[in-house]
Amino acid sequence: MTLNFVLFFVFGILASQAMSRTMNEAAIAEHELWMAKYGRTYQNKTEKDRRFKIFKENLEYIQNFNNAGNRSYKLGINEFADMSHDEFVAARTGYKNPGNLATSSPFSYAEFTDVPTSLDWREKGAVTAVKDQGDCGCCWAFAAVAAVEGINQIKTGKLISLSEQQVLDCSTNGNNHGCGGGSKTDAFQYIMQNGGLTTEDNYPYQATQGACDKEKETSHVADISDYARVPANSEEELLKAVSNQPVTISIEASGMDFKFYESGIFSGDCGTNLNHAVTVVGFGTSVDGIDYWLVKNSWNQSWGENGYIKMQRNVDASEGLCGLAIRPAYPIA
Repeated sequence: MTLNFVLFFVFGILASQAMSRTMNEAAIAEHELWMAKYGRTYQNKTEKDRRFKIFKENLEYIQNFNNAGNRSYKLGINEFADMSHDEFVAARTGYKNPGNLATSSPFSYAEFTDVPTSLDWREKGAVTAVKDQGDCGCCWAFAAVAAVEGINQIKTGKLISLSEQQVLDCSTNGNNHGCGGGSKTDAFQYIMQNGGLTTEDNYPYQATQGACDKEKETSHVADISDYARVPANSEEELLKAVSNQPVTISIEASGMDFKFYESGIFSGDCGTNLNHAVTVVGFGTSVDGIDYWLVKNSWNQSWGENGYIKMQRNVDASEGLCGLAIRPAYPIA
C-alpha cells in the first residue's frame, strides 16, 4: 500500500465526514426554520431530538424524490414533517366503512351524457374555503359537509359554510366515533334524520368531540332529503356524478407521497386500504395530457395546492387511484 493511496483513503474519509456534517447542519437549519414557520415547540431536548430525526428522514425522502424528477408531481415539506407514520394516520385520516349500506335512492345520473371536458365547482361558487380537521380523525365529517355545502349552493344559489362540529358531536349513528373515525354516508344519514345542519359560525369547529348542543343542532340552514352511491369501481360513473355536483370519495392516504404532496398530478404510490374521506369538486386534463380529479382535502390550505390535490384519472385499475372509485357517494337535496 503506497503512501499516496493511504493519503487518498484518509482524505476520502475526512471529506465524507465533512459532507455528512454539512448535510446535518443544513437539516438542523431547515428544522429551525420549519419550527418558526409553523409555531412548533417541544417540551424538552429529548423530544426535540426525536422530532428532528423524523424531520430529517422526511426531508431526505422529499429531496431524493424531487431530485429524481421522474414523476408528474412534486413533494414538499409541510406541517406534518415531524410526525411519525402512525401519528399522522391517527390524526389526519379517520374514514371507516359505513355501518349501514342501505340507501333509498338509486344512482341519479346513470343516463347523464352531457359530460364536459373539464369542470371546477369552485368557479361555479359551490365550494367553501379549505378547512382544517386538525389532529382529529374526522375527515368523514368534513367530506360529507363539503358535499352538502355544494348541493345546497347548486339548489339555492347560496354558498353557506356548514358545521362539521355539529356532525362530529351529534352524529353517533352507524360507524361514527368522533375523532376516532367515521363514515361519510352515516354522516349523510344523520343530516337527513336531523333535518339539516346549522352554520359553521353558529356551531364552530373545535377539533375534538364534545356533547351535542341540542339548541344549535336544530337551527337548520341547509338540509338533504337522501343520499346515493355511485356504482363502485367505475370512474366513468363517477365522472357523471361530479359533472352534476361535488361527490365524496374514500381513498388510501397514508403513504409518504400523499402526506407530502405539493403540486402536480398525483399518480401514486398508494393502495386501496381506504382510510381517508375527501370531496371531488372537479376534473380536467393537464397540459401534459394527464386526466385528473380535482379533490378538496381537509388538511388546511398549507397542504398541497392550497389545500387541494389533483389525482390521476382514468387509471388502469377499476377501483381508481388510491381506491377513489370504490365507495363514492353524494347527498340529494
